[in-house]
Amino acid sequence: MKRIIETNLAPAAVGPYSQAVEVNGTLYVSGQIPLDPQTMKIVEGGIQEQTEQVLKNIGAILTEAGYTYSDVVKSTCLLSDIANFKAMNEVYAKYYAHEAPARAAFAVKDLPLGVLVEIETIAAK
Repeated sequence: MKRIIETNLAPAAVGPYSQAVEVNGTLYVSGQIPLDPQTMKIVEGGIQEQTEQVLKNIGAILTEAGYTYSDVVKSTCLLSDIANFKAMNEVYAKYYAHEAPARAAFAVKDLPLGVLVEIETIAAK
């Protein structure tokens, strides 16, 4: 059975998609960008501040669905510039210090709203 996950502790979807969908014990979290859920504005600062906000948004969605960061099995990180890879990793590592999930990271031409990073996540129980 499919369950739609929605929380006001993460940014509302800015298009026709859900924050996350759970099916058969697997949670698919839509790509999160560094929007402050209270203001729906991009957080100030560079790649580290933006990555921090993205991971906080992911955490709020995981919590709403009854999951934790330790349930994350796969992440896909999209970067506006691969030169930001190391700085993004420094923040990312704080959230996945043990048993890090599988991951892919790509530099892409553009991201929504001109942000520096977007991360999508899959978690499983």
